[in-house]
Amino acid sequence: MRTLVILLLILAAVPARAEMVTPRQGELLYVLEQDCGSCHGLTLRGGLGPALMPERLQDRSAGDLAEVILEGVPGTPMPPWRPFFSQQEALWLAHVLKSGDMVK
Repeated sequence: MRTLVILLLILAAVPARAEMVTPRQGELLYVLEQDCGSCHGLTLRGGLGPALMPERLQDRSAGDLAEVILEGVPGTPMPPWRPFFSQQEALWLAHVLKSGDMVK
């Protein structure tokens, strides 16, 4: 019992950002780096599309960014990703972009 309590205390002390990346999250990070990076720059600092760095996204909510990911931007090269991502996955990607936390 004591070991369980110690383990729970250790787990509670681990920051939320250190959560384990699931296989699907790994796939989403790959898409972000490769597919999104093909337009937004491989370092996401801009290219054909605008930079996706946290400081550039600070005025946008994660929900707004998720909608852009899912619906695209009509009249621009930004495609809708709804066929590939769920609302929850797009929101997760938006949080990753806003935090700058691109760890695998």
